[in-house]
Amino acid sequence: MRNRGAKAAKRPIRALALALSLTLAAAAHADNETARWHSEAQAVTITRDDWGIAHVHGKTDADAVFGMAYAQAEDDFNRVETNYLNSLGRLAEAEGESAIWSDLRQRLFIDSAQLQSQYTHSPAWLKALMNAWADGLNDYLATHRDVHPRAIKHFEPWMALSFSEGSIGGDIERVSLKQLQAFYGHAGAAVAVAETPSSWVEPSGSNGIAIAPKLTTNGHALLLINPHTSFYFRSELQMESDAGLDAYGAVTWGQFFIYQGFNPHIGWMHTSTTADAVDEFAETIEHKDGKLFYRYGSELRPVSTRKISVPYRRGDGSMAERTFTVYATHHGPIVREQDGKWIAIALMNKPLQALEQSWLRTKASDYASYMKVADLKANSSNNTIFADDKGEIAYLHPQFIPKRDNRFDYTKPVDGSDPATDWQGLHALNELPHLINPPNGWIMNTNDWPYSAAGPYSPKREDYPRYMDTVGENPRGVHATMLLTGKQGFSMESLLTLAFDSYLPEFARQIPILVHDYDALPASDPLKRKLAGQIAMLRNWDYRWGIASMPTTLAVFWGDILWDKMDKADNAEGLSVYDRMAEKAGAQARLQALAEASDRLVKDFGSWGIPWGEVNRFQRINDDIAPHFDDSKPSIPVPFTSSRWGSLASFGAHRWPGTKRYYGTSGNSFVAVVEFGDKVHARAVTAGGESGHPDSAHFNDEAERYTTGNLRQVYFWPEELQGHVQKVYHPQ
Repeated sequence: MRNRGAKAAKRPIRALALALSLTLAAAAHADNETARWHSEAQAVTITRDDWGIAHVHGKTDADAVFGMAYAQAEDDFNRVETNYLNSLGRLAEAEGESAIWSDLRQRLFIDSAQLQSQYTHSPAWLKALMNAWADGLNDYLATHRDVHPRAIKHFEPWMALSFSEGSIGGDIERVSLKQLQAFYGHAGAAVAVAETPSSWVEPSGSNGIAIAPKLTTNGHALLLINPHTSFYFRSELQMESDAGLDAYGAVTWGQFFIYQGFNPHIGWMHTSTTADAVDEFAETIEHKDGKLFYRYGSELRPVSTRKISVPYRRGDGSMAERTFTVYATHHGPIVREQDGKWIAIALMNKPLQALEQSWLRTKASDYASYMKVADLKANSSNNTIFADDKGEIAYLHPQFIPKRDNRFDYTKPVDGSDPATDWQGLHALNELPHLINPPNGWIMNTNDWPYSAAGPYSPKREDYPRYMDTVGENPRGVHATMLLTGKQGFSMESLLTLAFDSYLPEFARQIPILVHDYDALPASDPLKRKLAGQIAMLRNWDYRWGIASMPTTLAVFWGDILWDKMDKADNAEGLSVYDRMAEKAGAQARLQALAEASDRLVKDFGSWGIPWGEVNRFQRINDDIAPHFDDSKPSIPVPFTSSRWGSLASFGAHRWPGTKRYYGTSGNSFVAVVEFGDKVHARAVTAGGESGHPDSAHFNDEAERYTTGNLRQVYFWPEELQGHVQKVYHPQ
């Protein structure tokens, strides 16, 4: 009995010793981390210029990554963390049950165990960058105890692989959350997805233009960088190292590479592509012996199944989770059901190669080295407009383009049981639409097809499979071609003027049709009198936007109303909304839309003759990701419109709950013009300002410049930065 008692007495002592040992080990690990962060921080210098923009210098590339991650966290940690809550499928941990479906969608493709394995097997140079990235963010959290993450308290290096491509909307977002919920859940719970009337939806994408030296006044290549994204989606910074890194531009919050920008030798601009690199396969499902199979040719293959658990925060702050059994075929995960078939989706899932490509292209020095990086084939969502100091200009199609049988229409789900519909590897780069130094001396893309990128010297549509483009031309492409064709003597200033040209080519097409409809009305029609003043105004309009322009206001209100009607109308002919407005709407619908637009303006502003700047406004009240607007608070007039009507400068604005004015949330978000030569020079502007903190002087200090297209000088070289330094410091 005494022996048993002695053994029992020893047990709590041993447990206490083990707990103490673990505590000491954890403390030692924390001390080691802190020491490592301190050492890394001393190798980094952050210089803030008079616009609050960070110029980060490190001894090594990894040091520069540490510093830029730290600087981004200083500017807007909430957006950094939110991007990783999205990319890791952990948003519901912060936002609750409504985000479960977004997380489930992400986890169909992103598996943390697989990412950890890929991190382990990454090349040493990339692993060093991922380590430094995590260290920079963790050091920021350790030295800013007043910052409280919503869910990610500690960043792990492998997490960088979950968000390795900087587009505004990744391929995964092609999966409908509502349809995913209908398949895997029940229709009762709310889904965290924005539902906006189609008339409010701003065309996503960007403009890129490259001008060859022979068309420029200084004999140097020029590049326009003009992404159209959600405002505040990217920061602006410079990162350089003693190892040869020196890049400047727009960085998607939380990523450690310059997504759109330039270095001393080259510049790159990404525009959202219209190529098809995401496909759906309709699977024929059969039940056999209690198991699921799908038909593939003459065989039955088992449907893959696995469990995914999604944690979420309850309303009382406690945590819970939902577990789903999800399905997949060799084509990809099942995401919905249609006409009795299960729909599998196939898309690029190459996080390691995508991160390598995103980083390495920032260190390329000419077209040849850029193309060597492009051969990683891990860009599926973007075209690229390129220029360099050798005077070369180029257009690149996305490098991840699957080979397919061109007999099939991949814009719709194809028959997954037919092996002929399968992807057949990837196209070689020389099989894709591309351009290098075309004779006309310019290249452009506005998120439309590549077949007008260089006027008559563009790639020929008949030379490529139809899946190389799914949209065709757009009004911005028409506008850019009009401004570039036959022109020469370009400078940074004239390229900037082109980027803010006020012409609206789609209204130049649509308004004369509306005026003709009115002229054809009989004198007895009530609309003849009601719309007389409006038609007189539109008849004499030059189709140019401007702060004082009343026709712009009337045309936009009219166009948005008619667009909404035509977007919802039957489209058996397969026409674009533009063509439906012009050819299928009918005179009565077009005229009635003008009457509705007039009535709306009278209701909200007291007259249908209102200057555009009174309606179209820029306002930044706070840094909430879901924006809030207030007519009673200060705002700034914006002269340019939505890009829907062909404006190259884009301001996606609409009414918000409780407002009468239009407030923008997307469109021009970062604009830069770059000149290459003996030394690269640039001008740029960011929507609002660099900082996400409303009490910062740099929260809204660029707003006026943004609305007027008055780009500031970029301080790329030390001599340019001299005299414009606000603060120099090491992290911590």
